[in-house]
Amino acid sequence: MAKYTGPKNRIARRFGVNIFGKARNPLLHKANPPGMHGAKRKKKSDYGMQLEEQQKLKAVYGLLTHKQLVRYYKAALAEKKSTHQAFIERLECRLDNIIYRLKLAPTIFAAQQLVSHGHVLVNGKKVDRRSFLVKPGMTIGLKPKAQNLEIVKKSLESHRDVPEYLSSEASSFSGQLLVLPMVDQIPLPLPINIPLVCEFLAHSS
Repeated sequence: MAKYTGPKNRIARRFGVNIFGKARNPLLHKANPPGMHGAKRKKKSDYGMQLEEQQKLKAVYGLLTHKQLVRYYKAALAEKKSTHQAFIERLECRLDNIIYRLKLAPTIFAAQQLVSHGHVLVNGKKVDRRSFLVKPGMTIGLKPKAQNLEIVKKSLESHRDVPEYLSSEASSFSGQLLVLPMVDQIPLPLPINIPLVCEFLAHSS
């Protein structure tokens, strides 16, 4: 499945949540879902419910592709723990997501750009792969040039909370993953049924 390239506000309106944390809330003037007058949808089938949960998860983590989710799911199956716990851990510990959670970027998309443009350091070394898996004890920071970016400074001043599984040193534009996050600790912007997503991926992979 190809990566979504359409209007991001359309996705936010579909789920009724400012899912990407944009400063300009896309729901402010158009609270109804996309479609003819935001008409009510018919009751979804089991497949439809699984598909929607997957779409919500893909959106939250920066519009990932189905292929990427399948890869994370298969890796989670190989771990000796709950599959849905291992699955969400891998998504949450992506480098771009950690940058976002540390408030070093205002949105997941800004975080993706910081990483791909080579502005991010992991244990003092440049890493430009967004999917890089951050492990507990690793220190994540920004290069001096990126520290001077206005979007970074404003993001650090925002009222978003840094999750308890991370430590943040705003003065040095850095932070650390302390422990692997539990499902109920992750600040998802809307409810997502992770086991249902795993069921969907199990049948479609």
